[in-house]
Amino acid sequence: MNHEYIVNAGLESVYQLEGKINTDPEELLIIKTRQSLLEALTEHVKANHEYDVPEVIALPITGGSPLYLEWLKTSTMD
Repeated sequence: MNHEYIVNAGLESVYQLEGKINTDPEELLIIKTRQSLLEALTEHVKANHEYDVPEVIALPITGGSPLYLEWLKTSTMD
C-alpha cells in the first residue's frame, strides 16, 4: 500500500546556528500525503532523523490539475 509520494533533491543549505552562518549540503525531501497520515509520518521522521528537530512542515494544496489531484488521492489511501 502506498501512503505517500516522495521527491528527493540535493541542495545547499545556508543557515544561522549559535550566532554563526553555516553552509552545508542537504537533501530536501518532499512527501506528498494526506492530512490524515501526517501525524504518523511526522513521528516516523522524528524517530529516524539524525537532527534533534528535523524540519517537518505541511503545506495545503489549494489547486492543481484535476487528473493529478485525483491520482494523488487514490495513491495515498488511508
